[in-house]
Amino acid sequence: MMSNPLYVVWDPDPVFFTIPQLVHADIPFGLLVKLLAGIVVLRLIYNLIRENSRPASAKKGKEKRSKPSSGALTAGIPLILTVGVVCLFVLWLLTSKTEIRYYGLTWMLAILFAAMFFDNFCKREGLPSSVSESVFIYGTLATIIGSRVGHCLFYEADYFLAHPLEIITGIRNGGMASHGAAVGLLIGLWLFSRKNRLPYVWSLDRIMIPVAVGGAIVRIGNLLNSEIVGNVTDRPWGFKFLRLYRDMPVDAVPVQHPTQLYEALCYLVTFLVLSWLYYRRNAGIRRPGLLFGVGLVGVFLTRFFIEFIKEDQEAFEQGMLLNMGQLLSIPFVLLGLYMIWRALTRPAVEPAPKAETAEQGSELPETAHKTMRRRRH
Repeated sequence: MMSNPLYVVWDPDPVFFTIPQLVHADIPFGLLVKLLAGIVVLRLIYNLIRENSRPASAKKGKEKRSKPSSGALTAGIPLILTVGVVCLFVLWLLTSKTEIRYYGLTWMLAILFAAMFFDNFCKREGLPSSVSESVFIYGTLATIIGSRVGHCLFYEADYFLAHPLEIITGIRNGGMASHGAAVGLLIGLWLFSRKNRLPYVWSLDRIMIPVAVGGAIVRIGNLLNSEIVGNVTDRPWGFKFLRLYRDMPVDAVPVQHPTQLYEALCYLVTFLVLSWLYYRRNAGIRRPGLLFGVGLVGVFLTRFFIEFIKEDQEAFEQGMLLNMGQLLSIPFVLLGLYMIWRALTRPAVEPAPKAETAEQGSELPETAHKTMRRRRH
């Protein structure tokens, strides 16, 4: 084992806090119920923040159109979600104790950031608020379902094909794949774009900004869980993940690369580059597909190279020249490079003048983008 006089002793409790059980009973799919409850709560928080951030004039206008009984907390929430809050709360009363983990909180925070970014995109580009509300539902469900199903099929296909029900019931044992989340999100955004009559590339470009910062946040959750750790190292910033070696004295625990932090930092850099391209260079309008391509390369090329210093996640990866994470990253990197080439070799789209953009705020999304395509030619 490598000698390293400097290292970080890492042994945080992955549980943020525990909600005690009120009734001793077990309900099938209890964890899924709690996950859905978390999504609903996140939606409530998002609407509250969004309502409080509106200009005073906009709030007054909304009050005139709304019934006196409608509150800011439930503004814009579909009836099914409001009813769902009550149902999920009753089910929670009947389940065993609930552990709120940092990893789950980082996922919720990442989803909240995505919703807030899309709200900003829609306001900035004169699209109706229904667009940002719609992407919350499609994006959240597609990401969570895709990440879970992706892990089960990419890493433990034999087991979960033989026990398909455990794809849902076994989620408490871990298993969320970023590549599966990417595939799920691509499908969810396609459905979202069709419903809202938006060009698919419009959605792909803008989702990469919250995906990059959300990926960084989730990797911090992996660090708090002491998972997806790196190989043994003699670097002074190495970590001793005590949670992985409970039966060993601290001195005997190996010092390993904190690959979660490496990925988080690279994703953060990708986020800053994408934000600069969108807000400073207006690349989301002028170069359709560029943000999507840069985001794919930034996220998955990072993943590809960092995998070389990671421990194998599954036993079947031992002895492979490229592990599963790297093999799954290659198509996304190639797609990203193609999208960058495609965006840079086509004529730039000239954005509409500000006066005309303001008038287009009341147009349907499809109408506004058709107008922009006509200007291009």
